[in-house]
Amino acid sequence: MLGASKKLGEIRGAISKVIVGKDQQISLCLCALLAGGHILLEDVPGTGKTLLAKAMAKCFGLSFKRIQFTPDLLPSDLTGISFYSPKTGDFTFRRGGLFTNILLADELNRATPRTQSGLLESMEEKQISVDGETYQLESPYFVIATQNPIETQGTYPLPEAQLDRFLMRISLGYPDTSLVLKRFLGSDPLGETEPLCSREELGEIRAACSLVSIHDDLIGYISSLVEETRKHESVLLGASPRGALALAKAARSLAVINGRTKVLPSDLKELAEPVLSHRLILRGAGRGQRAQKVIADILANTPVPTEDF
Repeated sequence: MLGASKKLGEIRGAISKVIVGKDQQISLCLCALLAGGHILLEDVPGTGKTLLAKAMAKCFGLSFKRIQFTPDLLPSDLTGISFYSPKTGDFTFRRGGLFTNILLADELNRATPRTQSGLLESMEEKQISVDGETYQLESPYFVIATQNPIETQGTYPLPEAQLDRFLMRISLGYPDTSLVLKRFLGSDPLGETEPLCSREELGEIRAACSLVSIHDDLIGYISSLVEETRKHESVLLGASPRGALALAKAARSLAVINGRTKVLPSDLKELAEPVLSHRLILRGAGRGQRAQKVIADILANTPVPTEDF
């Protein structure tokens, strides 16, 4: 685990040269990648969302594509299409934008629900079905979707079933402007980023995450947190079993990032908000900050296991 932690520490350091002052968010993105999940980035434009995705792709030596989601984007633009060739007399499949390792789905909520749904199969099953044929996506497959939480005109809110497909929802927030200016004026940190981890090494690190132990008391703690989201007075519909599994997988990945072979209660408390808050349907209007407060309230009122982990 120490070797994996050291390697991941080097990667975090390289990404932090591109994304200034956001070490926690970088760790969460790495955590999602290792756990085999996907990230929803909710933030205003210009905070480094695209740079983050590109930096991760370069550090791992993975293929990267960016798709700008717009109302006229079609599902076939994502999945691909079979077209007839008069020369050969056969149908040929032309791959769409989903065929990559790291996909930036920019402003996902600007596309129509029909197009948004084109992502679901690729995110969950890591495959794409077109005209009765199924195409397996190359591993790893990691989606970073973005949406602007402020500007809602001309957008299509993501349905709960689609939000539940994202392992985490995070926000980068504004960086220190002076640090950004010093870092980017006269230099190109992204262009200077070199691959630090091969695809094979990444596979080994992801396999190591599945070996991290979770004490039975912590499994009970995860269950309690999820069940409390269903009982809270502000919540209409709480987290699903998928949410509980997501929290456990993310905690294992965070343990590896921190050089441990076992999950600690602090891992679960750190991850509860980004993993669970977007899975809640609240009573009345609003979701974002209110959901975060609900999770904070649940963490404060749910007994934490006291075993010596």
